[in-house]
Amino acid sequence: MQTNKILGIITARGGSKRVPRENIKDFLGKPLLAWTIEVGKESGVFDRFILTTEDEEIANVGREYGVEVPFMRP
Repeated sequence: MQTNKILGIITARGGSKRVPRENIKDFLGKPLLAWTIEVGKESGVFDRFILTTEDEEIANVGREYGVEVPFMRP
């Protein structure tokens, strides 16, 4: 019997028009992105959880909070 695998993907652009780099702005003591990562990991739903971005600083924050960044977008 084949088991389904579930991939969680966070898309985080650095070039937002309204609030540039909003994903790494501090919110209640940690980057906004960290909240998303923590909830996704704690859910236990995903077999693999990745972040896709074009911004190196956002990628570094993602890695710091334990999510994979397998590639950088152009």
